[in-house]
Formats: sequence, structure tokens, C-alpha cells
Amino acid sequence: MPKYVLWGSYCEDVLTKRVPYRQAHLDGLAKQKDEGVLITIGPTKDTTKVFAIYQAPDEETVKALIESDPYWQHGIWTDYQIKEWIQAI
Repeated sequence: MPKYVLWGSYCEDVLTKRVPYRQAHLDGLAKQKDEGVLITIGPTKDTTKVFAIYQAPDEETVKALIESDPYWQHGIWTDYQIKEWIQAI
């Protein structure tokens, strides 16, 4: 199954603004991880970017997961790019 890399950006003052949506966000990610579609996800140390690796049938599946996440729906993530990734090693 193809793998996809996500690079996205966080809003200003993310640590404060994410609070009301954080648990729902984490619960959704845990479900994706349990289902095997999410391999890993996390912020950069400076909390300006988010990085993830997904394993999904197609890019549209990944896009749907991102856009249904509370962080996207409430402007915590402000933009994103998805690229199909070829794992060499």
C-alpha cells in the first residue's frame, strides 16, 4: 500500500488555541494508528510545522483524514501538503 508524507503548518499561539480540540484530535489519531493508516505524526520542536506518515490506498484518503481532524476544522492546522513517499530503506 502506498505511503504518504504530510507537512503542515500550525496557527500562531498554537499551544493555547489547540486546548479545546486537543483530546478529540488525539483520540482520532489513536484510532487512525490502531487501524494502521497512520504510521507516525508530530510537531516540529518549535511547533510551527506538523509532520506525518500515512499508509493509505490513495492521496484522497489521506486528505479526507486531515480535513476531518479537529485541528484542521478549527484552524489549528493552517495549510498542508501531501506527497507520495517511496520508502527506500
